[in-house]
Amino acid sequence: MGANIALDFAGHGFTVKLADVNAAQLEIARTTIETNAQLLTQHGLLDHETSRVSDIVFTADLPQVAAGASVVIEAVSENLAIKQKVFTELDRQCPPDVILASNTSTFMPSKLSAGLTHPERLLVLHYWNPAHLVPLVEVVPHAGTLPTVVERSRILLEACQKRPVVLKQEVVGFIGNRLAFAIQREAMDLVAQGIATPEDIDTVVKTGFGRRMPVSGVFGTADLGGLDVYQAVCQSLFPNLCDQKEVPAALAERVAANQLGVKTGEGWNRYDAASADALRVAVAEELIRQAKLDQAKS
Repeated sequence: MGANIALDFAGHGFTVKLADVNAAQLEIARTTIETNAQLLTQHGLLDHETSRVSDIVFTADLPQVAAGASVVIEAVSENLAIKQKVFTELDRQCPPDVILASNTSTFMPSKLSAGLTHPERLLVLHYWNPAHLVPLVEVVPHAGTLPTVVERSRILLEACQKRPVVLKQEVVGFIGNRLAFAIQREAMDLVAQGIATPEDIDTVVKTGFGRRMPVSGVFGTADLGGLDVYQAVCQSLFPNLCDQKEVPAALAERVAANQLGVKTGEGWNRYDAASADALRVAVAEELIRQAKLDQAKS
């Protein structure tokens, strides 16, 4: 995520420094940026006249990153203690007008800002993977975040042709993950009940309601269908939807067995190197197709 966020900013002409305490991770980031920049160039989505991708500074020196920065975005491990340690150090080194942002998908900004000298300049900027191709960024302030910090962040994201959505207040999971995991919970329950296979459910999403969601969204789809119809469906369906509060057993069992998905060769489905690459390529190609459509509209 950090590498592709860096690529996105540099690709839109911003000066970028990328830091990691692990030299091997920095090299992985460099390779990721080079590979993805080449792909963007092939599809006409990267303008070399304005791009600063070749100027990205890779460093293990956090003070070097803090020096002269106007915005610092954290994308370290999803570990609250580690993130708080990073922000404590950044809070100490960065002038008070520097925006501190987290790309967390787990922790609310009020937790990340706890104990800082200047908590008012911290917020969450939740990018979606892959960050250089998905336009959405959820902007999540906490109660003490300055409105000017939120507005500066929104303007910065729009300069990168992102679609920022500013939450009115912080909430666990923000918007996107709450919606995505509501679908995940229902999907896993349907599998657990023996009603459908994971493949069946993916087919329903990909060839059914998922086809129109990019155009009409949730509420536009309801308006097209008629709210009276939706009310009747809610009355009959809501009492029967899954409302489980614990991690589903089938998911916990797969994690315990190290069946983690593409990275281990098996999750809900099985993968070899070829099928894993094919899935990645298919996702990238679809996102590139959509990016080209967005570019043509602008």
